[in-house]
Amino acid sequence: MTPTLLGARRLVVKIGSALLVEGQSGHLREDWLQGLAADVAQIKARGTDVVLVSSGAIALGRGVLGLPAGVLALEQSQAAAAVGQIRLARAYEAMLAPHGLTTAQVLVTLEDTEDRRRYLNTRATLETLLGLGVVPIVNENDTVATDEIRFGDNDRLAAQVAVTIGADQLVLLSDVDGFYSANPKQDPSAVRFGVVETITPEIEAMAGDPISGLSKGGMKTKLLAAKTATAGGCAMAITEGSVVQPLHALANGSAATWFLAQGDPYLARKRWIGAMKPKGEICIDAGAVQALAQGKSLLPAGVTGVRGRFGRGEPVAILGPDGAALGCGLVRYSSEESQAILRLKSAEITQVLGYPARAALVHRDDMVL
Repeated sequence: MTPTLLGARRLVVKIGSALLVEGQSGHLREDWLQGLAADVAQIKARGTDVVLVSSGAIALGRGVLGLPAGVLALEQSQAAAAVGQIRLARAYEAMLAPHGLTTAQVLVTLEDTEDRRRYLNTRATLETLLGLGVVPIVNENDTVATDEIRFGDNDRLAAQVAVTIGADQLVLLSDVDGFYSANPKQDPSAVRFGVVETITPEIEAMAGDPISGLSKGGMKTKLLAAKTATAGGCAMAITEGSVVQPLHALANGSAATWFLAQGDPYLARKRWIGAMKPKGEICIDAGAVQALAQGKSLLPAGVTGVRGRFGRGEPVAILGPDGAALGCGLVRYSSEESQAILRLKSAEITQVLGYPARAALVHRDDMVL
């Protein structure tokens, strides 16, 4: 069954540079962005969480700085990003504020999703912002990222963000209206796929090169994004983004290719956690066992012992009073911190550790029983 935006619970939208910025002048396409803001407001009004992963900082910045066309050196790209990020964030704020929506800028690098501690920080920040009704604007932190810690394109970044926050839909607004059997600008016989159930080697062989001069992500990167998203339980669409109100158009049946999710995002995350090898053990009392059975998080007050050495964000086994394994989860404190705060009430943790602390030792969303 083909997904529809009307049924989205949590939506991530990727916006490419070519949609936001005029190629020659480097100016922001304000009319287009106003239409997108209207789309976001309508989707938010239905109760759907929305995260925007937006390119455009370097394209905006290079125009302001008068940098030449073509490939920029890393230092020039970082300088352009530093200038452009301010303008990009300000533009989204100006366009969404009239709809009563608050925006936030979140800058990440590849390391932030590969390192468990940074991953948890990113996830917690995005979850908090969404819980407060904010529309996060996510971009790669080009001002500090080196080639070794870069995503390199926002298609894959958007997919990783979608998996991180458990989104059920991801939309890539592109310069083409879907995935084709060949590059439609080079092969008039190319056929667009309406739905792709599974990304096979044959599908991968059909991917071509980037079409836009501003965009870094061609169909190959979009397929990589689709692999990441669908494996995490998130359906993904590729659709033409240059039309006025592109999300409204997609919701009303405009041309697109949908890659179907391979399961539920919540269950996919649970399977991912359950497959990890524990780095330590957390022993809990009978009261904590009962709380976990009711779907609550594990608090330090219910912890009776800590075994092994582990860092924040690493997997630990959770043991009951009889020593039997109850499950596992990603712990929010190191083994030393966990030892220091066991049996403490939430209000006492900050005083013992000396810095603001999280209430849960293992949050229910990071736990498998």
